[in-house]
Amino acid sequence: MRSKISGKAIIATSGGVDSTVAAVLAHRAIGDRLHCVYIDTGYMRKGEGEGIREMLGKIGIAVDVVDAREKFYSALRGIASPEEKRKAIGELFIRSFEEEARKSGAEFLVQGTIAPDWIESGDGIRDNIKSHHNVGGLPKEYRLKIVEPLRDLYKDEVRAVGKALGIGEKAYSRQPFPGPGLAIRIIGEATPEKAAVLQQATSIVEEEIESSASKGECKLPWQYFAVLLPTRTVGVLGDKRAYGYTIGVRAVESIDGMTASYSELPHSLLARISNRITRELKDNVNRVVYDITSKPPATIEWE
Repeated sequence: MRSKISGKAIIATSGGVDSTVAAVLAHRAIGDRLHCVYIDTGYMRKGEGEGIREMLGKIGIAVDVVDAREKFYSALRGIASPEEKRKAIGELFIRSFEEEARKSGAEFLVQGTIAPDWIESGDGIRDNIKSHHNVGGLPKEYRLKIVEPLRDLYKDEVRAVGKALGIGEKAYSRQPFPGPGLAIRIIGEATPEKAAVLQQATSIVEEEIESSASKGECKLPWQYFAVLLPTRTVGVLGDKRAYGYTIGVRAVESIDGMTASYSELPHSLLARISNRITRELKDNVNRVVYDITSKPPATIEWE
């Protein structure tokens, strides 16, 4: 039965489990009065836009893709602080959706905000661990009315809702991906050039871990990704001195994202990841390290 609430809504779809579940709930509530938009920030994974269209298309939800890469590159130019990056991204997201909302006549913005987002963002009572772009990163003033149907749920509970909605295991079991995307996995200034390097490194990490898990060589981690460090280190390319970036690989086991332990991946798998990254990105990367820190004391993301 459709809701009798009037008005149109817009939703930010990123392909992650949170925004996908929120999109399905909102679509079932208000039908074609929901406008789904994917903002291509330039800091997403390779092929993300096409993948989102295909995934949501299978469950009857159309998605408009907006190319906002140059806007985000410009907004983040010269910014190295992770908190400043998150807030710049949060504000630009809101402004981008306000612009799209004007086109469709929407007055509501649906977000896939979940409990860890606002808990870690702090509120004067809780300490600010990191400002999630959809909570602490929001500007003080914005036109749209925020709707957050998953606000009090944790990641495992969101997956259970997705399963109950019948959206398919590939959608509800997908590993988490931060709203700011690769911009907060590039430590320091997130330039377009660094984003291109990290997109390729991320693809390699995901491909190798998923392949290994499919062969039964390891358990598929709860989350796994690459991080681009800001410093360059000395290496050797051919018989000449090289100076390249370091890629950090992160893989963790968790239930709800509030705590996590590092995944004990096989050394043979880590070697394949390292060899591929340093070979395929030899002009930019000459060192790969594996993060064996749990949460706490670290967070899952590096920024």
